[in-house]
Parts: sequence; structure tokens; C-alpha cells
Amino acid sequence: MNRPGERLCLAVGAVLVASGLFHLGVFFVDGGPWDGPVSWRKPFTFGVSFGLTLMAIAWVTSYVRMSERVRGVLLVVFAADCVLEVGGITLQAWRHVPSHLDMETSFNSVVSMALAVGGGVLVVVLTAFAVASFRREPGGPVGMAVAVRAGFGILLVALASGAVMIGHGVYLTRTGHQLAAYDSTAPFKPLHGVSLHAVLVLPLLAWVLGLTRWSEGARLRTVHAAVGCYAAAVAGAVVWATVTY
Repeated sequence: MNRPGERLCLAVGAVLVASGLFHLGVFFVDGGPWDGPVSWRKPFTFGVSFGLTLMAIAWVTSYVRMSERVRGVLLVVFAADCVLEVGGITLQAWRHVPSHLDMETSFNSVVSMALAVGGGVLVVVLTAFAVASFRREPGGPVGMAVAVRAGFGILLVALASGAVMIGHGVYLTRTGHQLAAYDSTAPFKPLHGVSLHAVLVLPLLAWVLGLTRWSEGARLRTVHAAVGCYAAAVAGAVVWATVTY
């Protein structure tokens, strides 16, 4: 993790996490609702989530066999996009207006559309990493290849659920159902949140197991079991989204 792109991602990720934690403190001081389109919850959760994901991607992709130049460019684009997403959400939180699906004014529309476009860039970059992980077997300790591929596979579920939330919300907004647009994202949030962090949790488990004295077979079986449990959690979130939608 000594390449410039990796160091940039780690530094930016740490700043985003710190920003999220700062806004958790703002919530405790300022109060206000925890749920809803206007809440200090959003800069907190998005800051921590994007920061952790950025650092995770910088680390996990070091095991992916791909061109270092391409990987470096993708990491820089991903870092910039994470800053855009968290920055837009944080800006709107301080303005006390919704960050997503808000077309009430020209400025709010620009911010909402910028976040939507940024989401599209995230999909492209992360899908490129996912494809690379399946084209050639990732390196690393025993179980890491399985963990990386499963993590990216589940991450694609998070991207798909995010795209559904944004797409359906924009449709409702454009057809004059602003409040319904905000409510429409609720069923998909557990699915999006659970599946988003598999790319960190599963490779981290494989790495930790590599530090133990367990046999290679035991470590590999443990990773497979963890992937199965995570997949079951994602399946449960899919059922919840289907039932509550």
C-alpha cells in the first residue's frame, strides 16, 4: 500500500470517516430527526460508509491482478467521486434540504443530478474492478481469492439496489410525487447497506485467518462459510425489500 493512488485513497478515506464522525457529534448537539430526507444521519452514515469503502477498495484491489496503471487511474477517479458524493450530501445537510431527489430549486436540482451522475461513475469503476477480479484469480493468502470475488459479487448487488433507488426516486420526482420519492428508498436501504461492505468484511476475514496457525483447509472452509452467511443476509434483505416495497 505504498503507491501514490493507494496513499491518496487511504488519506481521503480517513478524512471522510472523520467527517462522518464529526457530523454524528453535530447530531447529538443540534438534535433533529434521525430518519427522513433532511437529517444529520446522512452526512454521518455516508461519510463513514464512503470512507471505509474507499480504503477497502484501495486495499482489496491490491490483490486483483490487473494493470497497475489502470488500477491507479480507477482509484483516483473513485476517490474524487467519493469526495463529490459526501461533499454534496454534507452541503445539503448544512443547508437543511434533501440531498437526493430534490428538484425544488435550480441549485438543488444541480446537486441532486451531480450525485446521481456520481453514482453512475461509482458503478462503472467498481464494476471494472469486479470484472478484473473474475478474469484472473486474485492473489493473497488462502481464501483471499474467494473472499475478494464474493465481496465484489455482493457489492454489485449494492450497486444495483442503489441504482433502483435513484432511478425510481427520480421517476417519482419527475412525475410530481416528491414525498413518495423519498419514501420509496426505505425498503432498499437494508439491502444496500448490508451488501455494500462485503468487499471489506470478507477479505478482512481471509487476511486475519492468514495470521493464524489454522490449516489451509480450515481457513478456506471458514471463508466459504462466511461467504454463505453473508449471502444469506443479503438474501434476507432482498426478501425484506420485496415484502415492504
